[in-house]
Amino acid sequence: MLKGFFNVPKPVNEPVLSYAPGSPERAELQAMLEKMRAEEVDVPMYIGDQKIFTDTKLPLNPPHDHQHVLGYFSEGDKGHVEQAVNAALGAKKAWEEMSWEHRASIFLKAADLLAGPYRAKVNAATMLAQSKTAYQAEIDAACELIDFLRFNVQYMTEIYQEQPESSRGIWNRLEQRALEGFVFAITPFNFTAIAGNLPAAPALMGNTVVWKPAYTQIYSAQVVMEVFREAGVPDGVINLIYVDGPVAGDVIFNHPDFAGLHFTGSTAVFKSLWKTIGTNIDKYKSYPRIVGETGGKDFVIAHKSADARALATALIRGAFEFQGQKCSAASRAYIPSNLWEEVKAYLIEDAKEITMGSPEDFSNFFTAVIDERAFDKIAGYIDNAKESPLAEIVAGGNYDKSKGYFIEPTIIKAEDNQFTTMVEEIFGPVLTIYVYDAERFEEALYMVDNTSPYALTGSIFAQDRYAIELAAKSLTHSAGNFYINDKPTGAVVGQQPFGGSRGSGTNDKAGSKLNLLRWVSPRTIKETFVPPTDFRYPFMG
Repeated sequence: MLKGFFNVPKPVNEPVLSYAPGSPERAELQAMLEKMRAEEVDVPMYIGDQKIFTDTKLPLNPPHDHQHVLGYFSEGDKGHVEQAVNAALGAKKAWEEMSWEHRASIFLKAADLLAGPYRAKVNAATMLAQSKTAYQAEIDAACELIDFLRFNVQYMTEIYQEQPESSRGIWNRLEQRALEGFVFAITPFNFTAIAGNLPAAPALMGNTVVWKPAYTQIYSAQVVMEVFREAGVPDGVINLIYVDGPVAGDVIFNHPDFAGLHFTGSTAVFKSLWKTIGTNIDKYKSYPRIVGETGGKDFVIAHKSADARALATALIRGAFEFQGQKCSAASRAYIPSNLWEEVKAYLIEDAKEITMGSPEDFSNFFTAVIDERAFDKIAGYIDNAKESPLAEIVAGGNYDKSKGYFIEPTIIKAEDNQFTTMVEEIFGPVLTIYVYDAERFEEALYMVDNTSPYALTGSIFAQDRYAIELAAKSLTHSAGNFYINDKPTGAVVGQQPFGGSRGSGTNDKAGSKLNLLRWVSPRTIKETFVPPTDFRYPFMG
């Protein structure tokens, strides 16, 4: 029973550790990498109070060394999905009725576990399974997930504290109920933080969850699940299953208690799920909440007044950190003719300096793409560019999957602003540049706004403030996260709530109060202290 209005610890962004030579965090992480690489794990599903092992064992391989086996996970079937749904529904009443401060305490403890005893483990798992460098793993698996957990607790209290006005003789109250049913969380390979937040955010608000991660992220997902369990998330509140998408969908999207979808992944898959939910709408007890962050074809547009060196640095970092496998990665750039030669020289120089190899070697800036399917798709785009008279390979263009799925950072100059790699999402280390007439900036802005169906992130580089203002206005609906003189990646929880619209999703801004509001259903309560005893109104006299 709540006996006070409690103030939670004020969240601040988790400091990013440097992992510089000689630092204690570097030594700890290297030791953890060595330890985890040397052992083979047997990863179960987590359903209710059980760890489920099956006879279908699938390998977990590092993308940068795909012959090495980190362990195996147990693939489930339709029966396991049904079991997970039943576990979620069985745990719901007790979890929903738990006082909010106890739910808050669990996830605040999870944040502290990640910041302390699990930091090296979750970072090492992300480096090994998703081929992230130490820095990319740190800002993702450690810092961003910690921030999600701590800031979400603060946002939850703000939501609960918002109350309506009351007239004399009346007390109006607003309570936020969990959704009626269970939430399905589908999480991607590229961010361990997203994989943790998508089930945790609805759970924090009193919902129970069935969580299906991408197969290529299971190795680090199970570390996150270890943290949740140690933090005290009760059995059945978050159920972690490994099944093929259609197998899960056949059970979940036909269940009357399906109450919400929290999704990050491809636009095509999200649209398909939305159609399925719409088709099945008569089967549900309520209208399911559908929250999705999907694809991007993120842009950088430079004005003739831009700083060429700063622009080139933003392009290299924005396009090639984590091998371009970020929803926000810079994928297309529009550079004015007066700056192109200078920017080109900087890009070629920087691309030559990028070191590529295993993330276990801390000197590398760049490592492998996630799997063979992604490798083949990206290589196909590069091959098409090599063969086209409308494209020129400015840097990179080589690839090799003999040991790991390595594709060089590749820069393409397109002669046509509608060239394939300017338009289609690639999700890899390929940046395509279109050089426009420096005196036709407004035309270039029109190209940016009308070339892609996506609207996730984008940035403007300029020193001329009129140009910055014009771009901000012209590109109002082109990006949900818009950057001025910065790369279009690296959103920080509590500072830049993340999400886009158009083909990029529902723009419900993960890491903000806006997202948490989707996982509650408000109830208004009006209490009249002295109710009337005569039906007649004064005007009737």
